[in-house]
Amino acid sequence: QVQVVESGGGLVQPGGSLRLSCTASGSIESIYAMGWYRQAPGKQSELVARITNGGSTMYFDSVKGRFTISRDNAKNTVYLQMNSLKPEDTAVYYCIVDTTESRRWWGQGTQVTVSS
Repeated sequence: QVQVVESGGGLVQPGGSLRLSCTASGSIESIYAMGWYRQAPGKQSELVARITNGGSTMYFDSVKGRFTISRDNAKNTVYLQMNSLKPEDTAVYYCIVDTTESRRWWGQGTQVTVSS
């Protein structure tokens, strides 16, 4: 079994910062990439950021310049540093783990709320 566990969500003022963490554990032979999806009511889910085992990164346009994704491959851990947060960033953020066998594992989600 594989467990994907996120932490770091919470309530923050506009312009503030949060750092999300995600660790995968269990029967994971090889991870190709890890990243973050987000889902807000009335909106389609968005792939916020993703980083491959080789270090290549991808960001959704609306978060470029504000969010930074990083990883520790040895620990099967990915981080999302979120700065200059906006109310539109409010969502449940889900960690994803993509394996070299083309499987995707999901975390349970962590709530991020940006509000005055």
